[in-house]
Amino acid sequence: MSGKVIVIGGGVAGMQAAATLLGMGHRPVILEKNTRIGGKLNDWHRLFPSLTPATEVLEQLKSRLDGVEVLTGTEVQAVGSGEVTTTDGRRLEADAVIIASGFEVFPAELKEEYGYTLYDNVYTTVDIERMFNEGRVCLANGAAPRSIAFLHCVGSRDEKVSQRHCSRVCCITGVKQAMEMKGLFPDAEVYNFYMDIRMFGPGYEEMYREAQEKYNIHFIRGRISEAGETQDRRVQIKAEDTLIGRPLKMTVDMLVLIVGMQAARSNVPFAGCEGIRLRPSGFLEPADSFCSNVCSGTPGVFYAGTATAPKNVGESINEGTAAAVKAAGYIESGKGDAGR
Repeated sequence: MSGKVIVIGGGVAGMQAAATLLGMGHRPVILEKNTRIGGKLNDWHRLFPSLTPATEVLEQLKSRLDGVEVLTGTEVQAVGSGEVTTTDGRRLEADAVIIASGFEVFPAELKEEYGYTLYDNVYTTVDIERMFNEGRVCLANGAAPRSIAFLHCVGSRDEKVSQRHCSRVCCITGVKQAMEMKGLFPDAEVYNFYMDIRMFGPGYEEMYREAQEKYNIHFIRGRISEAGETQDRRVQIKAEDTLIGRPLKMTVDMLVLIVGMQAARSNVPFAGCEGIRLRPSGFLEPADSFCSNVCSGTPGVFYAGTATAPKNVGESINEGTAAAVKAAGYIESGKGDAGR
């Protein structure tokens, strides 16, 4: 039994869900609010822990979409059992819906004490990924950095900005970028300031050890309390090394803020729909965390990827497959018939 499935979001989870449904004989339609599909993968350079170019993964996912209808520039306002409503008032019927709305990057300018957008040489990890893609990593004046500090957990585990959750991929992102920086600038001193190092994924702990043993990257347990700009446009940072219990002040050429994931703002209107709930973090809450972790409280509506919580690329792709299988099972059981 073939059915129509609307997939909200054209990131990695949405693309994988659509490709899986297509392979099972269903008719997926991707609704993407931006002008191109690919989501955040369009902005990344290399993926941890293998350092695989992001473009390789993106092109592989795109290659599986031949025959999938993709509507870009289309934002969804409401979701129900058997239909979605777009912000321009269209009502689109379907046999099932998969919400793969993704996440947003925490806006680092909210942490004013670090000087992002105020000081020339304070960047975010998103900025650094862009520099890697452009093939030109440098200071604001075009010079090569001789000292670089990375700060973990900016916009994660921080009650002051209502972001109490762990973004899970920040630690490994900081390690990956520190290694890439050291590869570009072998003589530079590179530091990682952290609260805790959380290396939960396969290959992550090994990468962390390699960063120390092979790349000589310095890890300092302590949060930076504030950053200021010197007359020569360098960045002076104040912190505390909590392992030795002493305050620390140093001046570096570049400060990189490792920004976390926050829930997509598009989740808020979804939560007004029957059976769809938000976690306290703003991410969508599944029916349960075990056997129904890609199911919503609405029949025929399923979740995939970072719509429900921070995840890495591999996990998001896997959830795209799982959500597609659940949606196909729902249709094949005869419960979904609105889109036929």
